[in-house]
Amino acid sequence: MREKILDRSTLDTALLARLDAYIDSLKGDKQEQLIHVLHKAQELFGHLPHNLQLYVAHALGLSGARVNGVVTFYSFFNEEPVGKYVTSVCMGTACFVKGADKVLERTLNLLGTKKGEMSPDGLFTVKDIRCIGACGLAPVVTINEKVYGKVKVGQIDDILSRYRGEKRAD
Repeated sequence: MREKILDRSTLDTALLARLDAYIDSLKGDKQEQLIHVLHKAQELFGHLPHNLQLYVAHALGLSGARVNGVVTFYSFFNEEPVGKYVTSVCMGTACFVKGADKVLERTLNLLGTKKGEMSPDGLFTVKDIRCIGACGLAPVVTINEKVYGKVKVGQIDDILSRYRGEKRAD
């Protein structure tokens, strides 16, 4: 286990041990593998709270600011807990021009949440992301790994209801 550098009381020590083992297994310059380590940490913990980011920074010999800069730059990292279904609405130019802002607004209203926050039922987290590279399908919505293209505002109710029918696996 890494030396105590921060309050880890909210971090599961068994998961930290697994993260340490992963970091120790890396070959070459560990600092260059920051993104891989962050993916593993998020896989283990579900999100990347500030104290976990500091733990990773210390483990790799990096500054907390550098780690946080990477976490906040990439849309696939989450600093807060997320719902079972991460719903992303592309707000790139092509999607925006074709009404993505209205799709996002309808999604947030239906789920009773704000961007980046988990819905009250714990099922959804809604994000607005920059371009996902599917401009020909604009506007695009993704739910976890599933891509929905040419989404109209009126289709959001139907799309979300498919996921609401499933029970949350805790």
